[in-house]
Amino acid sequence: MRLDKFLKVSRLIKRRTVAAEACAAGRVELNGKVAKAGTPVGVGDKICIRFGEKTTSIEVLVVKEVVRKEEATSMYKVI
Repeated sequence: MRLDKFLKVSRLIKRRTVAAEACAAGRVELNGKVAKAGTPVGVGDKICIRFGEKTTSIEVLVVKEVVRKEEATSMYKVI
């Protein structure tokens, strides 16, 4: 799954276009490297997102195309 789509489906970022813009601005890292929106995401990957002063680090647990709102947080673990 693409990085921007994972961020949207997991509800870490509300819209896919916003997720793609964050990737283009260099605010998203995948396994320690700045990642583009189309970078593939797999189980076990570590994603770091910078929201202004705040930094959120997560580990991918599950990759699903469609997830209900209640199950979205089960896709990742906050590090």
